[in-house]
Amino acid sequence: MTKFTARCYTGGMHIIQQKLLTALSEKPFIGLTLRDIGKNINENSPQTIKHHLNQLTKNGFITIDKKNKIIKKISRVDSDSIFISLPILGAANCGPANIYADQNISGFLKVSKSILNKNGDLFVIKADGNSMNKSNIGGNNIEDGDYVVIDKSDTSPNEGDYVLSIIDNMANIKRYSKDLKNERAVLTSESTEEYPPIYIHQDDNFQINGKVLQVIKK
Repeated sequence: MTKFTARCYTGGMHIIQQKLLTALSEKPFIGLTLRDIGKNINENSPQTIKHHLNQLTKNGFITIDKKNKIIKKISRVDSDSIFISLPILGAANCGPANIYADQNISGFLKVSKSILNKNGDLFVIKADGNSMNKSNIGGNNIEDGDYVVIDKSDTSPNEGDYVLSIIDNMANIKRYSKDLKNERAVLTSESTEEYPPIYIHQDDNFQINGKVLQVIKK
């Protein structure tokens, strides 16, 4: 069996660049001046913003359409490389939902393009806990410390999909199903240990942040 390895880049990126990428994960900067962009991340110097936008463009993290004044985040793909670099956006618990969701980019995971079966709005969450150690995503389970690739664009899961969800601002990874009779969603662990399912009512503070696409073993 071929063994793939992934390198995690957690250093070397300026904090302002991290803040810009985090803001761009929410929406593109459409028609904004440098000063307006700075206000989004509490930075007052337009020249500082210009410098860091240029650095992000140079390194392939964003694209700038100067004609339409649109700046948007892209998956870091080099067409001449066999790798794609995905942002790591914190950790998610694989047991009870007791780790706060973290939208700050802590680094990048460099993965061979041949491992991923799609491109798009992808990011990585580091798994915490072993309550999904009997799951099966493309032949891999999810263990403590594994990197889980999330498709942010897929927020309408089907029965049996593995999802990253946010419950009361807590991030967790579970298997999703619907209890139509009682009008609720059910988030289930798949583990060698016993974990009770989590029942979500339609009025609860709950959202799906994406579907689990791949697991990169630690």
